[in-house]
Amino acid sequence: MNTADAKRVLETALICSHQPIQPRELCVLFDDALGVDTIKTLLEELQLEWSQRGVELVQVASGWRFQSRPEMRPFLDRLNPEKPPKYTRAAMETLAIIAYRQPVTRGDLEDIRGVTINSLVLKQLEDRGWVEVIGHRETVGRPALFATTRQFLDDLGLASLDQLPVYDNAQAQANAFAQLDAQVESAQLSIEDASNDESALVENDQKFNDA
Repeated sequence: MNTADAKRVLETALICSHQPIQPRELCVLFDDALGVDTIKTLLEELQLEWSQRGVELVQVASGWRFQSRPEMRPFLDRLNPEKPPKYTRAAMETLAIIAYRQPVTRGDLEDIRGVTINSLVLKQLEDRGWVEVIGHRETVGRPALFATTRQFLDDLGLASLDQLPVYDNAQAQANAFAQLDAQVESAQLSIEDASNDESALVENDQKFNDA
């Protein structure tokens, strides 16, 4: 199979997939005749070929995917004008602390925010797939340790936590993440999901009040 045909196969597989795909998983398309390094090279070439289109090929935490560019969001929103409920500032500030300080306990979160954390806020973030318990701190009561997930990175279009914006202090981080619901609302999405981009958001977000 020549390079052009191989890229056509990769292109088709990624466009038709609802989830990001790792290069090693894409090797099966060619009965392992092409190695992971070759697949990565072809993906990078495809990325360049799509650089001037309304859809781009990107690498996120879970693999590679096609998604719409941010500037296309106003047009795609016309296909699905109904907006989902927004996340509270308390939820976004809590998420910011977890993202930048992880792993953290509920006690850590309360110390940093200076207020009691509503348990529903943490449940909201867990239900969304942005936060998970990765273990317990070996101290009195063995409190749960919270960290962000691959889904969190995927939703922000990031490949790793290293790509998170850098802020001068914790308050600046919290203020930035207070706008995260807007970022997710306008996030770049896969071609397959472009007309139903917000359907995965938690339906009962409006039930959670600031802690």
